[in-house]
Amino acid sequence: MADKLKSLGLCLGASNISLVHMEQELEGNGELLQHITAHSVHTHEGDAKGSLIRALKGIDIQSFDRIAATGRKFRRFVNLTSIPEPEAVECAYAFVKPPDVDCPAVVSAGGETFMVYVLNRSGRITNVVTGNKCASGTGEFFLQQLRRMNVGLEEAAQWAGVEKPYQVSGRCSVFCKSDCTHATNKGIPKPQVTAGLCKMMADKILGLLKKVERRNIMIIGGAAQNRMMIEYLRQEIPGLVVPETASYLEALGAALWGLSHETAPFPGFAELFVTRATSFDSLPPLTDFAGQVEFKTMERDTIRPGDACVLGLDVGSTTTKAVLIRRADHALLASVYLRTNGDPVGASRRCYRSLLEQVQQKVDPQTIHIAG
Repeated sequence: MADKLKSLGLCLGASNISLVHMEQELEGNGELLQHITAHSVHTHEGDAKGSLIRALKGIDIQSFDRIAATGRKFRRFVNLTSIPEPEAVECAYAFVKPPDVDCPAVVSAGGETFMVYVLNRSGRITNVVTGNKCASGTGEFFLQQLRRMNVGLEEAAQWAGVEKPYQVSGRCSVFCKSDCTHATNKGIPKPQVTAGLCKMMADKILGLLKKVERRNIMIIGGAAQNRMMIEYLRQEIPGLVVPETASYLEALGAALWGLSHETAPFPGFAELFVTRATSFDSLPPLTDFAGQVEFKTMERDTIRPGDACVLGLDVGSTTTKAVLIRRADHALLASVYLRTNGDPVGASRRCYRSLLEQVQQKVDPQTIHIAG
């Protein structure tokens, strides 16, 4: 073995930051061998800068000879050599595509939007097809709806291919959220609502592929891990390709690009981010005005035998709240605030149970009177 080159690829996405470590070795016969040595995906939940710093501090950044970044918007705010996302996809496609298979398109199913890269026979992008900017049908929207129903990704994956989908709207995120909420309120099983979400997402992807031959399509992005959606797509797309690198393929492309191009050295954490004027007006942080905010509070008191009380219950699509108030002086005697989790009846019962437990700690519940 002779020279060894190490490259780090970063993809700065709308929901996740992914890293890929690659090595290139020159064998004695002159052949170059390229292989992935490590990879990671970090959910940033809106704190992209903080997540990137934590991810980079978790590795030996100085051990890399090349560092390249990609992404749609955030890549422009880092002092690193960067390439457009389509170029990263092209680089990675040639590396991961199955032998003797030419994919007519690559579907990027990410947290922010879905898009299709149309390819020619040489694996070059000839067109980019994007959907509307509505959040419904995106990976992040799907995760939000799962959280509202208190369903985990692993649990949803177990329902793949076995549930009849409940139809939900795909043209508007507000309508879709309402459909999911109304369905769970009516008692539609969560597996059917989840299947409906996945079917809607698959239909959105198929709509983007209307002018592309539906065979051997490659799908990448975080949503490619949605097994139920993938099952629906397999029914419509023969030879659907889901590479093992789907969730970090763009970072892989950036790392591959770095192996064949010179890149700027790592600037250090103090100089990692670009400081430049933005096109938007900036305002002072709200914390500077905390002293001008008046926080409304209610008098809390201890419940007493013989109290006449009013019970209030608010069942929302996301949270359910309940309070117990004394009629004589409107004092707050007990309260509870919890997540609905797609089960309004169950959430109401949990609220009643919590209020009862709070009352039992102070008095015998039979000695008080709830008048409304």
